[in-house]
Amino acid sequence: MEALQTGFFLEEGKSKLLLFEGKDDHLTPTCRLDLTESGLFIIAGRMMGHSFLHGGPSFTGLSPAIIHVILGRDPKMAPISVDDCVDWDVREVLELLEGTDNFTEDERERVNNICLYWDLPTVDRENRQWLTEKILLHAVLGRTEKQVEQLQRGLRDSGVYDLLSARPDTAAILFPRTSEREITPQMILDHITWPANVAYGVSRLDQDRILGFFRRFIENGTPDVLKSLLRFWTGWEVLSGHLKVEVIVCDLPMSATCFYRLKLPAYVQEFEEFTNVLKAVCETSSSGFGQV
Repeated sequence: MEALQTGFFLEEGKSKLLLFEGKDDHLTPTCRLDLTESGLFIIAGRMMGHSFLHGGPSFTGLSPAIIHVILGRDPKMAPISVDDCVDWDVREVLELLEGTDNFTEDERERVNNICLYWDLPTVDRENRQWLTEKILLHAVLGRTEKQVEQLQRGLRDSGVYDLLSARPDTAAILFPRTSEREITPQMILDHITWPANVAYGVSRLDQDRILGFFRRFIENGTPDVLKSLLRFWTGWEVLSGHLKVEVIVCDLPMSATCFYRLKLPAYVQEFEEFTNVLKAVCETSSSGFGQV
């Protein structure tokens, strides 16, 4: 799901492949014919559906217009905004059309080139607003029609689409806003079950010191650091009701992701060393646990 959200590498040394692009809360499927023909958006829909069914991470930041169409609603009634358009050339044309000034010859040519390419009439005084709506609708929904159909198919394959159809309000859970994905220090602290007993070979003084370091690490953590911690701790960026932590005799922090259990080494004496060690192992969650 992280790769689906942020892109993934098909070949080493190449740039990331994005299935979705645009601003946060205005993400739309990438308009690439090869991705559609390969059926990657079907796979993306299955991934979203199965992650939802298993309590995993949701896909965040999808455009409300795309969600509207995924739910099977009329595209003409979709809540589209200019922010949903990822093509800067088209956005500039839309800004020209929405303005009140007369066009220069160059501006009129740019607008008419888009209109003719998309089988629309050329611009005049009477059709500026109509053209704005038509161009925006095609740029956001017309060009992503096949991608959305594949997402629907993937969601249907996972068994989630029937739920979405019967309960459209569940779309807010399956496709939350970006702000709902943010993780704060207090959110993590509220979910932690602190150890009641001291592990074998560890003194109470050592345990209190390490747990103090850990609390301080969380309280000072940036959203990215906290997400990395959660991925190492639980396997994904989803808060569990019972995050467990232990202080034991070990060389490096370890995690039992299935049990949401984090094990911290008792030997560390300084907070800076604790921070460096914990950050180092957390960064291994994307390449393989423990590969520092």
